[in-house]
Amino acid sequence: MIDRVETTLREVEQACRRIEQDGKCAFDLSVIVPVYNERETLPKILERIDEVFSERTQTIVIDDASTDGTTQWLASLAPRANRTILLRGRNHGKGSAVRMGIRHSRGTIVAIQDADTEYDPIDLLQVIKPIQSGQADAVYGSRYLDGSDDPSLVHRLGNWALTAISNCMTGQQLTDMETCHKAFRGDLVRSIRIRECRFGFEPEITGKIADRGVTIAEVPTGYQYRSYDEGKKITWKDGVAALACMWRYRNPGWLSRAFAGGGRVLVRLPRLMLPDRR
Repeated sequence: MIDRVETTLREVEQACRRIEQDGKCAFDLSVIVPVYNERETLPKILERIDEVFSERTQTIVIDDASTDGTTQWLASLAPRANRTILLRGRNHGKGSAVRMGIRHSRGTIVAIQDADTEYDPIDLLQVIKPIQSGQADAVYGSRYLDGSDDPSLVHRLGNWALTAISNCMTGQQLTDMETCHKAFRGDLVRSIRIRECRFGFEPEITGKIADRGVTIAEVPTGYQYRSYDEGKKITWKDGVAALACMWRYRNPGWLSRAFAGGGRVLVRLPRLMLPDRR
């Protein structure tokens, strides 16, 4: 009798676990779209996501207290089963918005897409493919594996420096740590506690993924540069803050990697600094 009761309890527990898991992964993919003052570009991005992905994709839009009419436009949209809109009363930063999006995600895979038009959602298809096939648990879309439209030498040099230092601190072999296009196995990214509120999210998630023993894969992704006049928000101050985050989330053995990997990252410098002339 006791054995039958214990067996029944185990079966009930397993059934509850399956139901809970099905609820958490109600979608094949969750696309997180952090937004701040992107009234002109956001409608195009959401339309593009609908064109590229199936109804089994959950779109999570987090408006970070925009002041340009974005909030009002989002509030006017008709409800949809596969779209979650989160409106914030105060601006906290991109990292905080992404963190909120991760908490609301129910996809087997979780990906990040900016609300501007620098990145095309269609490139996320290639970013998520290695996760879908079971070849990777985390994938970054690199702007430098297949050329880039970024004409700014300052941005290229800054990105190279941040990526090189990140590689030393984490043991990864990335070419573009700061890329917007990132994708993760859903259960993996939901298990990671994100603390950074601004652009420090990028080195933080990279360091914490590496700390789990996960090798981050890279695939090429497209990029269309926009200027500060067009709405670009990241500044040199965010680069300095990113350095502090890399130190905070460094992995064991970083010092030996810094010496051993110096030559490898320097070889990449000309490639990352020179605009693609094709």
